[in-house]
Amino acid sequence: MSQGEAAGQGAAKPQDQGWAWMVLLAAVVLQGLTLGFPCCIGVFFTDLQHEFQASNSKTSWFPSIMVAVLHGGGPLCSILVKRFGCRFVVMLGGLLSGLGMVSSSFCKSISQLYLTAGLITGLGSCFSFQGGLTALGYYFVRRRTLANATASSGVSLGFTLWPLLSQYLLDEMGWRNTFLIFGGILLNCCVCGAIMRPIQLASGSLPQSAKPKEEPGSRAEEAQLSNGASPHHPTLQQHTKRAKCFQMLQKYLAFDIFCQNKGYQIYTIGVTWMMMGFALPHIYLVPYAIHNGVEERKAALLISIIGLINIFIRPLTGLLSGHRVFTGRRIYLFSLAALLYGLSHFICVISAEFSVLILYCVILSIAMSGIGALTFQVLMDVVEMDRFSSALGLFTILESITLLIGPPLTGLLVDITSDFHYVFYNSSFFLISAALFMGLSFCSLEKKNKLREPSKARLDNPSRHQHSEMSTELKAESQSPPAVEYITSI
Repeated sequence: MSQGEAAGQGAAKPQDQGWAWMVLLAAVVLQGLTLGFPCCIGVFFTDLQHEFQASNSKTSWFPSIMVAVLHGGGPLCSILVKRFGCRFVVMLGGLLSGLGMVSSSFCKSISQLYLTAGLITGLGSCFSFQGGLTALGYYFVRRRTLANATASSGVSLGFTLWPLLSQYLLDEMGWRNTFLIFGGILLNCCVCGAIMRPIQLASGSLPQSAKPKEEPGSRAEEAQLSNGASPHHPTLQQHTKRAKCFQMLQKYLAFDIFCQNKGYQIYTIGVTWMMMGFALPHIYLVPYAIHNGVEERKAALLISIIGLINIFIRPLTGLLSGHRVFTGRRIYLFSLAALLYGLSHFICVISAEFSVLILYCVILSIAMSGIGALTFQVLMDVVEMDRFSSALGLFTILESITLLIGPPLTGLLVDITSDFHYVFYNSSFFLISAALFMGLSFCSLEKKNKLREPSKARLDNPSRHQHSEMSTELKAESQSPPAVEYITSI
């Protein structure tokens, strides 16, 4: 049995206790090293522009590629996790991240940074982050909401420490030596990966997702053979290849879930649209502050303020969303946080004074805490855990497309107009529209499901209405779930 299979077939004993807490600690550090790292790129934005004589649009491609690959490498990460296990993938990611940043310190052009810091470091961060997140899902079941929120506090630590460290090292030794040091720091992902040992199966326990299933391709082949077709027949071979291709897409990109699960469909589209504007403040806030006369150290401090507040707010958000009152309703908390995130940008547009920017960062941080703590928890609510890895793959590859094109397009707009306000106008538009779309769509879907349930109950059992209320509840529990579930509580 491969490590991936062992990790996916978790026994009940080590979950939510014992070594699971060490895995949670490793996940906190991993998210700080991976998701927290891109926030410090804004500190180097002006220096890189001057070094390579690049425009805002060209310079913003470098962090955009890094963040896009970090999120979009999900399908590849899913394949590696299933084949080699979470531990191997996390450690491989640490090696790639370190190699990418070390190579970046020797770059002679901005386009070389696209490859080293953007592609290689981004891919390594993707492996470490998503491999760690998958391992966390297997180690925690009953306390999964709290575990996800606690792990996401590592992003807050990264947001707090990376900008301060970046500004200090930049002042002391320049961006090239700073990138070299960053390569060594990111190698610590390998240590975190070593902690995430595979969970061994209890004897005789085999989860339903791991049981052998009859493949569509094999069924088609058997049907052809029963009709007298040769296994080497060209038509049969083409049909088998198409069936296997469809299986691969279904296994690693969850297109079947996207087509059948309305909740997953709405959530994926909403988050993908939201990501067009989500990363803009992280990339352009420091250049915007410097452009308006704020000192470089104070400008870098703004990102750290966002991270510092996140440290305390994210766990509280996780505890709040984990309450049974919000079971099945976390999507509405997520939409509310996205709405607040979009509205907060109007504060930044009003004034660029340092005191006003601090107020903006406080409100932005509260909203971002809700988004960060709930993003993957809502996804775990919408899809079953045995399909989470493949659902995460499609989810992240779609959002990576908008993460890639959002900042450069906005940077091009800033280059044309010489007005940084468009950064925050764009971000507000995408966040507010996405929040309204997700909130209203899930509300409408919930109402439709409630209307369908009584009519379906009458069709299933015409005499049902003659029974008492207690009998109705007992029969409802024994019925099979509806064909399309928009949300599932864990």
